[in-house]
Amino acid sequence: MNLASHTESIASILSSQQNRPGALLPILHDIQEALGFIPPDSIQQIASALNLSRAEVHGVITFYHHFRTTPPARHTIEICCAEACQSMGAERLVEHAKQRLAGSKHGECEVKPVYCLGLCATSPALMVGEELHARVTPEKFDRLIEQMGIKT
Repeated sequence: MNLASHTESIASILSSQQNRPGALLPILHDIQEALGFIPPDSIQQIASALNLSRAEVHGVITFYHHFRTTPPARHTIEICCAEACQSMGAERLVEHAKQRLAGSKHGECEVKPVYCLGLCATSPALMVGEELHARVTPEKFDRLIEQMGIKT
């Protein structure tokens, strides 16, 4: 998708949502759903449409870990680092994942530590796309990325 189509998509979302009370979050979600990320050059356009400052829009985007300002990797692997998962080795799993994927193609994979995937009783947990995985060990992680066809 090129810059012109980004601008058109954003303008369409803004025109349909900007008069809604509390429109900023729904707009940001819609833009990210449509484009895969929120382009940094769209912040001024969003701020103007909602009569907000660029700082206010930027603050909301950076506050919520869900929003991204760069195109997503082909595969995003979210590893839970909340207390239950942390106590079961999540930090070690994050380090293993980063080391294992260091040799993968740029833009192929992203490892994101997140806080709570809701699988506390079966930790450590991770999510690839919308698919949850429980009791993930480094060995299970390696099998998972092999099944996904990720070259390291």
